[in-house]
Amino acid sequence: MTDNKKNSAVDLANTAIYDIDKEWIGKSFSKAAETYEEVAVVQKEVAARLIERLELVQLKPEIILDVGSGTGFCSRLLEKQYKKSSIVSLDLSHAMLKYTRKKEGFLKRFNSPHTYVCGDAERLPVGDETIDMIISSLALQWCDLESVFAGFRRTIKPGGLLMFSTMGPDTLKELRHAWAKADGYAHVSAFIDMHDIGDALMRAGFSDPVMDVETITVTYPTVKKLMHDLKAIGSRNALEGRGKGLMGKQRLNKMIEAYEKLRKDGVLPATYEVVYGHAWVPEEGVAPSNIENSFPIPVRQK
Repeated sequence: MTDNKKNSAVDLANTAIYDIDKEWIGKSFSKAAETYEEVAVVQKEVAARLIERLELVQLKPEIILDVGSGTGFCSRLLEKQYKKSSIVSLDLSHAMLKYTRKKEGFLKRFNSPHTYVCGDAERLPVGDETIDMIISSLALQWCDLESVFAGFRRTIKPGGLLMFSTMGPDTLKELRHAWAKADGYAHVSAFIDMHDIGDALMRAGFSDPVMDVETITVTYPTVKKLMHDLKAIGSRNALEGRGKGLMGKQRLNKMIEAYEKLRKDGVLPATYEVVYGHAWVPEEGVAPSNIENSFPIPVRQK
């Protein structure tokens, strides 16, 4: 990645119009709770690849926190891999958590390893040094990383692990460029470069951060199908700089016309740049101060 591209991504991320409207994103994901898993192909694949990486980790966590758990796909994978662990599924959307509980089934809840918490990743309602491992799959792109990593560092026990995936700057680059031809509003988030994510981990007090990236390209028959699927997973435009009025047909058609220029072999590409990262909390160090109103985490009986 060139320095110009990296700096461009950082500049965009620090521009006010690219700030995330958390209330709007919460509502968007709540509306998508019932349709999410039908179309979340990339999200499921990334979650599976993230959990596969844990096979190389020599850690037996007592308590695992799944941040941005959504409909619980990643939490269910964790349950299979860590049968003796207590799993806390945390999400900003109450509707997503409700769907997860429904998916789990009524009878299974009596011996479930799960606890469900509706909360903001930037303000974790979790006590200091209470979590052995935090997992977060494709949720951090909706958050302020400095706030999130500070909270993660505070809540993970010494010797504990943070493992996550998020979106990189090239994600949905085709859609971003097509909209740029149509109007002056921000339609696609300015995702953060993996090098800057690694730096943020170090500032938060994590040790030995490891970052890597891969590109997944999904093809669509039409632009409208892409937009339908993004809406179905709750990935609506939640930027502060989005246009607040109704979308004019002229602007939409202009964007579609620009996107159509990328058609090849009868389909349209949509790029997802997936950033993976993990880091450890040092065995020794000064713990951040406690917070109030943290929820009690039940430890699963062995």
